[in-house]
Amino acid sequence: MPKMKTHSGAKKRFKITKNGKVKFNKKNRRHILTKKSTKRKRHLRAGGYADDTNVAAIKALLPYK
Repeated sequence: MPKMKTHSGAKKRFKITKNGKVKFNKKNRRHILTKKSTKRKRHLRAGGYADDTNVAAIKALLPYK
């Protein structure tokens, strides 16, 4: 059986923590930052965790993580 390929988009966006949670960085913090409020940009700095309903699908895209 050949090796499974890791989804290249998912490996750039998600990390699996030691306890098996899926961690990610929030979107909307790359460019056009002048019109976004300081409060909004500050809250985007913090990472997030994927909802339990999506964890299985994300882990399927990352077979070796």
